[in-house]
Amino acid sequence: AGADVAVTARSLAALEHTTVAIRAAGGVAHAIALDVTDVGRCRAATNEAASLLGGLDILVNNAGMEEVRPSLDVDEALWDRIVDTNLKGAFFCAQAAARQMRDAGRTGTIINLCSLTSEVGIPTAVPYGSSKSGLLGMTRALAAEWAELGIRVNAIAPGYFRTAMTDVFYNNEAWQHSMLAKIPQRRFGDLSDLHGIAVFLASDAAAYITGQSIPVDGGFLASI
Repeated sequence: AGADVAVTARSLAALEHTTVAIRAAGGVAHAIALDVTDVGRCRAATNEAASLLGGLDILVNNAGMEEVRPSLDVDEALWDRIVDTNLKGAFFCAQAAARQMRDAGRTGTIINLCSLTSEVGIPTAVPYGSSKSGLLGMTRALAAEWAELGIRVNAIAPGYFRTAMTDVFYNNEAWQHSMLAKIPQRRFGDLSDLHGIAVFLASDAAAYITGQSIPVDGGFLASI
């Protein structure tokens, strides 16, 4: 939609396809290595992005991990890995971005990628659901706190989308049929279904919207 961007991942190699595609389309893209479980890197990467881009207007917190495991078998290491990635990292990236915006005298917008598990309980996904529920609470609290700075904070809650993280489920044909029966539109989400809402929330068209989580789920939540 015309924004200059800095994209992040643990490995710079993982970003090559994305940056090449953006540049080929005439956009500006910078790649920055970032493990969001490292608070120091959250701050450093955010500051690097601001330097490369000439300031920050938008942050999208999209890092996430999930591992399905019965709750009685969840250990501390798994819990910490998921919560540190999905919640702690999002907070410290948001904090660093908000500091950049405030210190530069800029307004801005932060978009957090939540989940349907912020709204409904999913068995065997307790660490993930807990982290995403926390992310929703964080979204609302930061929206209330940072409104006076001119910083809006919202969330997108994707439904069932096939990604590298969720491939294991979509390879199960019985699971696919079961889930499709619960989605009124009778299809899984395509990543392109998220583009419009992300651009909208990042734009001035959403200037009076903050503290909200918007499901993109083919009607799943409306039907349960």
